[in-house]
Amino acid sequence: MILKRFKVENFRSISNSGWIENDNVTALVGVNEAGKSNLLLALWKLNPATGGEVNKLEDIPRSKYSEWRDLEKQKTFITCEFNLTDSTLIQKLIELTGCREEDVKVAEVTRDFNGRRTVGFPNYEKIDVFDSMVIENILTSYKSEFLGLNEKGKSENGLKDKISAAYSSSELMLSQKDRIDDKELKEISKNFEIPIKELQKSEIQPHLKRLQGEFKQLLAKSQQPSPSSFQEARNLIVRHMPKFVYYSNYGNLDSEIYLPHVIDNMKRDDLSSAMQAKVRTLKVLFEFVNLDPDEILELGAEIKLDQYQKERPLTEEEVNSIAEKKAERDVLLQSAGLRLTKEFRMWWKQGDYKFRFQADGRHFKIWVSDEKRPEEIALEGRSTGLQWFLSFYLIFLVESKDTHENAILLLDEAGVSLHPLAQKDLASFFENLSMSNQLIYTTHSPFLVDTNSVDQVKVVYLDEGGKTVASNDLRAVEAQTSKNNSVYAVHAALGLSISDVLLQGCKIIIVEGPSDQYYLNGIKTYLIRKEVFHPKEELIFIPSGGVKGIRALSSLLSGKDEALPFVLLDSDSSGKGQKSSLLKDLYKDFPSRIIEIDEIVQLERAEVEDLIPVSLIERYVFKLSKGVDEEFIDSYDKTKALLPQIENYFNKNDISLEKGWKVDLARSMKKNILNPRQAINIDKKTEDYWINLFSRFES
Repeated sequence: MILKRFKVENFRSISNSGWIENDNVTALVGVNEAGKSNLLLALWKLNPATGGEVNKLEDIPRSKYSEWRDLEKQKTFITCEFNLTDSTLIQKLIELTGCREEDVKVAEVTRDFNGRRTVGFPNYEKIDVFDSMVIENILTSYKSEFLGLNEKGKSENGLKDKISAAYSSSELMLSQKDRIDDKELKEISKNFEIPIKELQKSEIQPHLKRLQGEFKQLLAKSQQPSPSSFQEARNLIVRHMPKFVYYSNYGNLDSEIYLPHVIDNMKRDDLSSAMQAKVRTLKVLFEFVNLDPDEILELGAEIKLDQYQKERPLTEEEVNSIAEKKAERDVLLQSAGLRLTKEFRMWWKQGDYKFRFQADGRHFKIWVSDEKRPEEIALEGRSTGLQWFLSFYLIFLVESKDTHENAILLLDEAGVSLHPLAQKDLASFFENLSMSNQLIYTTHSPFLVDTNSVDQVKVVYLDEGGKTVASNDLRAVEAQTSKNNSVYAVHAALGLSISDVLLQGCKIIIVEGPSDQYYLNGIKTYLIRKEVFHPKEELIFIPSGGVKGIRALSSLLSGKDEALPFVLLDSDSSGKGQKSSLLKDLYKDFPSRIIEIDEIVQLERAEVEDLIPVSLIERYVFKLSKGVDEEFIDSYDKTKALLPQIENYFNKNDISLEKGWKVDLARSMKKNILNPRQAINIDKKTEDYWINLFSRFES
């Protein structure tokens, strides 16, 4: 099961976070005290691997505690939607409930302050109302066949008249209503339940049976109970639901470890949280390098006691035995140090570190050296960042193979002590970790956000009422709060810190909004993968927040570069107006650096969406327009811009769209472009458009 999205309500500082979409890696970005940790804590308490008990005193908002603490039906604080990926589980649910695969492939799980969970299936829709036109079309089809049938034998004399009357009365009922309920459909079905004698050569009887079979199938859908009404189906979901593993204390390693204490602490369950974290790190260190602390202690033992527990001289045989054990211990420690050195180099890019383990009696030491500082220094003498990353690396690399199986990892403020460049390495580590576990982490650092995957970023901020809000719209904070510190944190996390972008020697293209950023990042990756585009520099697409922000952003960026950045504009009236304005002064000597979409697709009023195959976008539109008779593709005109047609289609069918739906569309299209199974819908003409556009950026 994969976490698709989650929502936190009525939990501590959070009134309603709104839906937070999830990828393999999700970054919750915001300033300190924005409520990021509370989002993770609420999610953890849905199904914690360890701990995570619901505590009304701590978890119910203080202003509501006296009112809610004794409620029999408690408030829900966490709601999660999971995509079911296990075909065996889906098949069991189908067998248990009798529902279709589509009905059960998404599960919703909630939990309230009494600890009670509920399970639902949001894709399931009970059908108890039918479109009259659908039924009428069925009757029309069958009636045209019926008119060509003949009565056989005396037993069927007058039968066609009775059936004709049934058709007429049914058509009359349907003509009076746009929709009919299941009771009315049963009446229509009854019209055709005409008692007749079985006749082997009859042409009419098979016709009636097929028609009645159509009605039975429709009625069966209306009588199908919800999959959530089956207790065993609910139990299956809870049993297969991923565990949530929450980390906020990562337990840095010490350079010198007293082995008897380690061995003793590993057996205890009454340690403080800080000591538990440190013991956990030591445990995985020994596991990773295949060392047993008991064995290392035993191999290092030299003192022998007599019957009175006093130290006695060693025999020659005992001296030789101790020497052999020391040699074996040294080989074990050397092998373990070499393995850690080799494995760690794959992740840590801030130095070529070498590790050496030393056992001296009852003490176990970790020494570190590198090319710049070849002399060995105890681990505690190296940077806090190195200590943290080594501890973090060991915990997640080792534990993820065991206790983290089928788990979602929640990391609170990971890597705060790391150097910015090391934080970028940690972001890469997250990507690799997500191959086996979904991962959600909080941060206020721009260096822990992958600027090439901004769709993984969700902004967390406090609204004007002091409540925590999370949004997939990375500019929502600007519209909903006046607190500049929140705005700055979001911009920095998005890579809008100009110095950070330019230090990487990238080519900058200014686009109008985040939707364009998603589309173009997806297209860039697609073209590079197919080896039809070979950029000389990394292309960075920066949204300006609309055409009005382009001039200021262009001026700012050009201050660090000899040439102005490229600007990609929609070919609507505002885009053309902005182009004319820029060409009068700022871009007077750089006209080729302003590109309009209609120059690429030769379509009037074209927008970035017109670069995307309609076959990909159609699936998204269909998902939002369930229940509408006319499909969007039936009215689509390829000679006109796509986006206005989509908006007209939704308006025509009275479908209200949530704010930010264009960003959701763009995010979805980026995933489709990068999905090989969906990418087959990208035709040669579209690919040529993309190559043409990106070759313009290289000019």
